[in-house]
Amino acid sequence: MEVHEEGITKHEQLLQYIEGLKIGTKISVRKLAKTMTVSEGTAYRALKEAENLGIVITKERIGTVRVEKKPRNLSDQLSFEDVVEIVEGHVLGGADGLGKTLHKYVIGAMKIDAMARYIDAGSLLIVGNREDSHSLALQQGSGVLITGGFGTSREVKSLADSLELPIISSRHDTFTVASMINRALFDRLIKKKIMLVEDIVARKPRVSMLKLTSTIADFDELSIETGAQHFPVVDEWNRVIGIVSRKDVEELRGDQSIEKCLSRHPITVGMQTSLASAAQIMVWEGIDFLPVVDRNRKLVSSVTRREVLQAMRDAQNQPQMGETFEHLMWNGFAEERDQDGRLFFHGMITPQMATHLGTISNGVLSSLMTQAALTFAKDISGADYVVDNLSTYFIRPVQIENPVVITPVILEMSRRACKLEMLMKYQDNIVAKAMLTLQSIDHA
Repeated sequence: MEVHEEGITKHEQLLQYIEGLKIGTKISVRKLAKTMTVSEGTAYRALKEAENLGIVITKERIGTVRVEKKPRNLSDQLSFEDVVEIVEGHVLGGADGLGKTLHKYVIGAMKIDAMARYIDAGSLLIVGNREDSHSLALQQGSGVLITGGFGTSREVKSLADSLELPIISSRHDTFTVASMINRALFDRLIKKKIMLVEDIVARKPRVSMLKLTSTIADFDELSIETGAQHFPVVDEWNRVIGIVSRKDVEELRGDQSIEKCLSRHPITVGMQTSLASAAQIMVWEGIDFLPVVDRNRKLVSSVTRREVLQAMRDAQNQPQMGETFEHLMWNGFAEERDQDGRLFFHGMITPQMATHLGTISNGVLSSLMTQAALTFAKDISGADYVVDNLSTYFIRPVQIENPVVITPVILEMSRRACKLEMLMKYQDNIVAKAMLTLQSIDHA
């Protein structure tokens, strides 16, 4: 075990140090570098990794702070504690109720009698320095968010404490606060929709593995027990050193060691790897099995191509709620079919798609033609694809509010790949072209 400890990298030592800090501790790159005797560049990379892991966050005017990692299965609803973090606020009273969730928020921009009809238990009233509104909201079971950096009276604070309903103050104005909360809600919905490797691993039984000392007979026994045809091979510290498959052992005797036939230095993924990334890795590398490891390369679980594809299809069947910019752009395009029943697409160039010069952004244009190609290829073959190669040609500028048509042309199609030419036209004139090669993720 001592050998293993010596093998821990500086990066891992920094992450372990950050994980060991008390929740709420402020961390700076310079202080971390000095404490751990590393360069500021090394400390910065560790902090960014910690931020990706969700154990630190960076707040404006405060800096980087150690926080409790939130579970993956977050609720769609925000808690009052989440709101405090989102609006960069501070709690004036009712701190014992920060863990409660809210189902809606109400902006108090009306007379108090009219306001009362919209406030109910579990809501959040966003209002300025109007103490009568603060009291009304608390009495009706609602939390209060005071904008403009204002405070409230001692009586209102006492009422909030007694009812265990938070009263929060934020320096931002009402419009900004509402925008920040809306953005946080949509970001949360998008993150929930993006499936990660850990979403598959969470519902799998214990991981099956072999050791370097295992034999072909051990492989056969484990394969019969689990029905699997691939297994990771680990060393004495549970670190992945190879993979062995049914194909590797076919011509070997039962008493022979698997060390002679395993594939060393396998490609692995982490728990935070997206399923789309895992699928692309499998396509490009021509593999059907990926070990899942932690930061120390210790085995956590494994995923197969079939599991990844099934999970991705299940996710596509879920209702669309939080939408990315790509979804919002593509939603403005409609599908139609030509005389041969093949898809083509038409839509309008909106102001959000344009550059400061009033023409369509090259990045947006590439994204639209890519989405059209993926949709067309799936319609033709029924398979899911990823982009292997993309070449774009911008022939003429496309203006805001120009109606355009995107027409796919098949150049070559096989079971594994699809080559397409995408034509974008405005008033029957070609304004852009794209050449795409797509790889099917349904086939090895």
